[in-house]
Amino acid sequence: MKRSYVKWWSPSLGRDMEMLVFGHGGTPVLVFPSSMGRFHEWEDFKMVEACGHAIGNGYNQFFCVDSVDSESFYNKFADPYVRIVRHRQYDAYIRDEVVPFIHTNNPNRYIISTGASFGAYHALNVAFKYPHLFGKLIAMSGKYDIRNFMHGFYDDNVYFNNPVDYIPQMHDHHHLEALRRMDIRLVAGEHDICRQPTEDMHWKLNSKAVGNRLDIWGNGTQHDWPWWRNMIQHHLP
Repeated sequence: MKRSYVKWWSPSLGRDMEMLVFGHGGTPVLVFPSSMGRFHEWEDFKMVEACGHAIGNGYNQFFCVDSVDSESFYNKFADPYVRIVRHRQYDAYIRDEVVPFIHTNNPNRYIISTGASFGAYHALNVAFKYPHLFGKLIAMSGKYDIRNFMHGFYDDNVYFNNPVDYIPQMHDHHHLEALRRMDIRLVAGEHDICRQPTEDMHWKLNSKAVGNRLDIWGNGTQHDWPWWRNMIQHHLP
């Protein structure tokens, strides 16, 4: 399996950002780490290994990005406004830098966005904000309400990055049609701490006639990497 380490100075974030790229071709997969996770998290927790057949045989190419969660949502020492602005800068990094980088390295414009836990929030939020850039979403065990990070602060920056708020209020026809063309997978375990938020997002999308697949796993499935390895294998094809 081809493995490449990539780093560049991000104009959006004002610092170096790192990435691991796995594979040589196929459908590109944008991978977000979990809470305050790093770009090598999916390698460390054997998620990449679990998808080794698809990657090694050229069916998928993984682009594993870093996070700035410790500078945004989890930065308890910063004012909430500063936290959400930092997240907006990260959003610009993904949209204006990472996606073009994927396009430069892979001619396939059908990008899959994925992540587990807080990575699922990032994967879902970016796909829903820019549905014309993505063909598929695999959101595993996510919670899609960021208000608990804001300690009562709320403005348009929060609203437009809080899917549980903006999805019910979305009325733009072209945006909704783009979402309806996306293959949306919302996945959680039966004993997952994020099962209820996953089901809630499913019903919010249904209320806007946005098709999506809700997949609740049984057999004692919880919120952890061993189950996410199985989930990504199942939903990647």
